[in-house]
Amino acid sequence: MFEQRLREIWIAVLLSLATAAPACADGPRAGFKLVTDAPVFESPDHKLRLEQYAKEQKDQGLLFQFWIFDADHRHAFLLNRGEGEDMAGYQAGFRFSPDSQWLVRMQRMGAGYQSLFLYRRNGYQFSPATRKPLSDMAWEYFFTTPNSKGMHWNDPKDPYSLDHAFAALAKGMEENYAWMGEHWPDSRYAVISLSFDMQGEDDKTAPWIEDWHCVYDLKTGAFSVPPDFAKHNARAIAYPQPPSK
Repeated sequence: MFEQRLREIWIAVLLSLATAAPACADGPRAGFKLVTDAPVFESPDHKLRLEQYAKEQKDQGLLFQFWIFDADHRHAFLLNRGEGEDMAGYQAGFRFSPDSQWLVRMQRMGAGYQSLFLYRRNGYQFSPATRKPLSDMAWEYFFTTPNSKGMHWNDPKDPYSLDHAFAALAKGMEENYAWMGEHWPDSRYAVISLSFDMQGEDDKTAPWIEDWHCVYDLKTGAFSVPPDFAKHNARAIAYPQPPSK
């Protein structure tokens, strides 16, 4: 299934990073061109910039590479070395933590699907900060919470087969979520938004979620739902409409 394949690829990427040399190079290879309509992401300390490059594949699809450079466009580092179209077939969104030490990648995976990946900085380089995609871990956490009562996976044999599973980073990481009224320590938390629907299911009686929030602690690696998120998360639960008479 889709999410199972994603986890297998992420594990393979982790293993390749652990056993191979750092993905440093002069820059994108032949065939990869700068995506001019993709934004350039700059770290808050103004020392790094992230650019997106793409290469057209034989099947007319695109393969994206995400390159990090210093302010002088040197020290090229390939963030997603070894990834194929399964994981890098679309542009991605990125957010740096306020201290520029963490990077979150919001990767579209298909129509209505999006995953999250978390990276930790080491000089001009970044490496995966979690043993599996951050979105996988967030979904696992959600299904341990009371808000998941009555909800179910589509395929009981595949606990990751959600319809249009969409994980996003809530806006405001760059200011420690001050707009939400929070006063958290600098660069400590990432707020994750989860959504999935019931499209395609015969049984439309189960609820689903739209923009449900949880917090990931970058220091401890733990998920939680702050008490002041309770009202928002209660509104995030969607219920099927009764059939019209």
